Amino acid sequence: MKASLHAKAEPPAPLPQHVAIVMDGNGRWALGQGRERSAGHHSGLNPVRMVIEECARAGIGALTLFAFSSENWSRPAPEVASLMSLFCEALDRELPMLQERGVRLQFVGELSVLEERLRERIAAATAATAENTRLRLQIAISYGGRQDILQAVRRVAARCERGELRSETLSEADFAGGLALAGLPDPDLFIRTGGEQRVSNFLLWNLAYAELYFTETLWPDFTAAEFAQALRHFSGRQRRFGLTGQQVAG
Repeated sequence: MKASLHAKAEPPAPLPQHVAIVMDGNGRWALGQGRERSAGHHSGLNPVRMVIEECARAGIGALTLFAFSSENWSRPAPEVASLMSLFCEALDRELPMLQERGVRLQFVGELSVLEERLRERIAAATAATAENTRLRLQIAISYGGRQDILQAVRRVAARCERGELRSETLSEADFAGGLALAGLPDPDLFIRTGGEQRVSNFLLWNLAYAELYFTETLWPDFTAAEFAQALRHFSGRQRRFGLTGQQVAG
């Protein structure tokens, strides 16, 4: 039987407005191949490029990537130095792609502790992409969620001292305005590769209602097909925000 010409088309699957990713497994991927950990970080640039392109293509408005945590400074010095060099290299190499796809680049975290040459590249890339509007891309470097919250507390306290806010009427929006991702919608899809199932001090305030997607796949092996699977996982969730399922369906 032929399908009716008047049959209703399926509505498009809902997409997240903001995707946050912990890109875990670079080092284990390299060690599994008998290579130095730095090789895994270099190979991890390929899925970074892929998720940027896929988000821009799909119309996802924001993407935040956890590149280097405040705790990662405790790693062996040669690995840290290799990562810092890789960040510089990636900024130089990928900037034309970001411009072509309309990506606005921002860095969040304690950037003051980075070496000068990296800070200079960060400033230049941020300025060069400031007018782009297709995708907001945040790279978290030397970032910690608890530190982010503490910084927001300090900013809010300073505003209260100046008389701009009153503590008794302080709202969640007031507080969120002091966080690193102020002005962006909270991530509604969180992805972590590498098999671990924790948020690891990443965007602790912002992930309050995010849908969580964990995969055993190590980050260098994360493909467009698996990213699409994460988006399907998101589209299949009923996001209730404290309501009942019947209320949402109604």
